[in-house]
Amino acid sequence: MMVKAHPSQKLYTRMRLWEFPDQYIVEPTDGSSGSCLAVNRVNGSMSLVDEVPHCTMVRVPKIQTVFGVVGMLKLLAGSYLLVITDRESVGTYLGHPFFKVLSLKVFPCDHSLKNSPEEQKRVESEFSNLLKVAEKTHGLYFSYDVNITLSAQRLNDLGDESRLLPLWRQAEPRFLWNNYMLEVFIDNKLDPYMLPTFQSAIGLEIIDVTLIARRCTRRTGTRLWRRGADADGYVANFVESEQIIQLKGFTSSFVQVRGSMPFIWEQIVDLTYKPKFDILRREEAPRVAERHFLDLRKKYGNVFAVDLVNTDGGEGQLTQQFANSVHNILSNDVRYLHFDFHRICGHVHFERLSILYEHIEDFLIKNRYYMLNEKGEIVEKQIGILRTNCVDCLDRTNVTQSMIGRKMLELQLQRLGVFDANETISTYPNFDDRFKILWANHGDDISIQYSGTPALKGDFVRVGKRTTQGILKDGWNALMRYYLNNFVDGTKQDSIDLLQGHYIVSVSRDLVSTAPKGGIEAIASLPLALFLITMGFFFAMMSLMRVGDDIWQLLFSLFWAGLSVGVASFVKTNGRIFCNRPRLHKPPR
Repeated sequence: MMVKAHPSQKLYTRMRLWEFPDQYIVEPTDGSSGSCLAVNRVNGSMSLVDEVPHCTMVRVPKIQTVFGVVGMLKLLAGSYLLVITDRESVGTYLGHPFFKVLSLKVFPCDHSLKNSPEEQKRVESEFSNLLKVAEKTHGLYFSYDVNITLSAQRLNDLGDESRLLPLWRQAEPRFLWNNYMLEVFIDNKLDPYMLPTFQSAIGLEIIDVTLIARRCTRRTGTRLWRRGADADGYVANFVESEQIIQLKGFTSSFVQVRGSMPFIWEQIVDLTYKPKFDILRREEAPRVAERHFLDLRKKYGNVFAVDLVNTDGGEGQLTQQFANSVHNILSNDVRYLHFDFHRICGHVHFERLSILYEHIEDFLIKNRYYMLNEKGEIVEKQIGILRTNCVDCLDRTNVTQSMIGRKMLELQLQRLGVFDANETISTYPNFDDRFKILWANHGDDISIQYSGTPALKGDFVRVGKRTTQGILKDGWNALMRYYLNNFVDGTKQDSIDLLQGHYIVSVSRDLVSTAPKGGIEAIASLPLALFLITMGFFFAMMSLMRVGDDIWQLLFSLFWAGLSVGVASFVKTNGRIFCNRPRLHKPPR
C-alpha cells in the first residue's frame, strides 16, 4: 500500500562533508555510487564531481558526517547551506522508518562578502544571525523512503506516474518546511540530495497507533505575530493531525485540522498580557473565508468548522466576525458551529465536551475514516474534515481534538472487532493512560512550535482531570508565553520568514531597524524603564522613612513615586516601542 521511493530516486542517507578553503564537498558514504556535490564557498554555485579532491599537507580539510541536505538560502552577498548533522530514529510510518532532526548546521558560502561595501556587510551579518535562530527549529522530521507530508489516504491515491517521482516531487508543498530552500537544488537537478523535511509533532506512545501532525508553511510563524488569514485564505497555525492504527493487517487513519479564524485580524504585542484584537479590512472577510473553505473542500471534502472562542469580551467580536464571514457559504458541504468552550466547560469541567460531540457525531459517522483491509483494498474513505479553532488553536483545540480522536478510534476498533458496541478506550486503563499521553505530547509539541511553551490544560488530556499541579504549570507557561511573545518572538518570526521565502532578500530592501529612529523611540529601552521605575519606588520609600525628621521628605517621596508611576504609565501606553518586533519588511500580499 505504501509508496516508497523508486530505486532510481533513492536519497543519500549518510554523507561526509569536507570543508576545503574554496568549496564544500558532500560525499555519499552510504554505499551509493553517486557523484559528490561541490558547493563553491565564494558564490554558492553547485556542481557534481566524481571524487573528493586530493588532500595535501597544506590543505587539510575539516570533515563532518551529515545525514541530509535541507537546502540553500541566498542572502545579499552570500549563500548558506543547511544540513542535518544529527538525527534520531523515532519509529516507522506505515512500515517505513522516519527520523527526527536533532541538530541543524548552517555552512556559509560568503567569501564574496569580503569585497562588499561596509553597509552591505552589516546587513548580511544581521541576516546571517537569523539563521542561527533557524538552527534551533523545533519539531523537524524526515524520511528517506516514504512521503510523510501526505496522509495515508492521499498517499494511497497517488497514481503510478507519481510513485516514480522523487520524494520532493510527491510532497505536499504546504507541509514541506524546506520547500523554498530546495529551489536551488531543483534548478541544478540534484534529486538524490533533496531531502523533504517538514515541521511536525509525532507520537508513537502506543503500539500500532501513530499520531502525526503536519504544519502548513503558507502562513507559519509565532503566536502573536501570525494571526488570522492572509488575503488568499491561508491561515496561521494550520495543522493537519492524522491518527493511524495498524491492527490485524488493517490500516486505518482519521484526519482532522486546526487553524486560525479565516479572516484578516491581528493582535500586536504591546506589553499588556492580552493585547487587543484588531479586525482589518472587514469588507474582505467573506471573500477570504470563502477562499479558505474552498481550499479545504478541494483537499478534504465536506467541512464542519467548530469555533471554541468566547461569546463575550474581545474574543466575542472575533467569533461574531467568523459567523458573519461564513454565513453566505454555509451548506450541506460546509457547516459552522460555535461552542463557547469556557462558558460551557469552565476551567475544570471538560467532560462537558460530550455536549459538543452530540452536535458533531452525525457528521463524523457519515464522513467516516480511511481504512484498508489485509489485502490492501479500500474498505472506507474519509470524505469530510472537522476543522477546530480557538484563538491560538492550541489549548482548547488540543482538548477538543483529543476527545474527537478518542471517539473515532473507538469507532475504528469496533469496526475491526476489537471492541464490542459497549466498550470504550477507558474500559482498558493501561490503553487509556497511554492514549492520553499520546495526545498530551502531541498538543505540547504543536504548542511549543507556535507559542514557545507546552499547551495549557494539558493535565486534562494527560490524566483525564484538572489537577493543582496542572493549574500551577499553566500559570508558569502563561508567564513564559508573555515573556517570549514580547521579547523573543519578533526575531524568531524574522528567521521563519527568511527560511520560508516570505521575505526575499535584495539590495533594495533592508531591515526596519536601519531607518533612523526619532523622538522617544531613539532612547526607549525596557531595561532603562524598569530601572527608573525601581529606583523611583526605592527613593520614594527611603524618603517616606525620613518624613518624621524632615517634612520636605514627603515632597521628595511624592516626586519619586510620581516618576515611577509616570514611567510605568508611559510603558503601558507605548508598550509596542519596547517589544521585540519583527524587523523585516514583508512583501506585499
